[in-house]
Amino acid sequence: MTKTFGPEAWRFAQVAGCDAVGENYAQEVVAKSAEVALADRLPVHFIGQLQSNKIKQLAGIVDVWQSVDRLSILSEIAKRSPHPARVLFQVNLTDEAGKGGCSPAEVGDLSRAAQDLGIDVLGLMTVGPTNEDPIVTRTVFRALRTLVDEHGLRQCSMGMTGDLEIAIEEGSTMVRVGSALFGNRPSPHR
Repeated sequence: MTKTFGPEAWRFAQVAGCDAVGENYAQEVVAKSAEVALADRLPVHFIGQLQSNKIKQLAGIVDVWQSVDRLSILSEIAKRSPHPARVLFQVNLTDEAGKGGCSPAEVGDLSRAAQDLGIDVLGLMTVGPTNEDPIVTRTVFRALRTLVDEHGLRQCSMGMTGDLEIAIEEGSTMVRVGSALFGNRPSPHR
């Protein structure tokens, strides 16, 4: 995740060998994309609460939408994306207030809707529990990996700098390690 870091973070991530950059503030994605030439940038993953009104400005920049959790967002992405859209569904497995994500039971319906809209569902993502209890974290990550497998999906996005070892042990195919690469985040620019 390169959120709150300037466009140089996109360049650094490429030099460091990352396969993508993650962002979750629409204004930052737009600003960074204006400063980093398309030929010089990694694929951009949008990871964070999606609002329908932001999709239009992001559609030509975002390569993978990692936090889709409802049909209205899927429909807007399908309508606005200039190329076949690729998504991951965010699944809330912690039941923590304020965390986005659909329930595990909604994944099948969302997958069918995405197929009808011509959207490629790459996989699922989740955010681990905020209490940082390794046993709870492992349980959450194992549950997501099971859902990915049950639905025959390819990608399992889970784990951040603080819990990436557990995520990898439990089958993550994508980890979000911004603070491990860039250090502590500066205050956000919204």
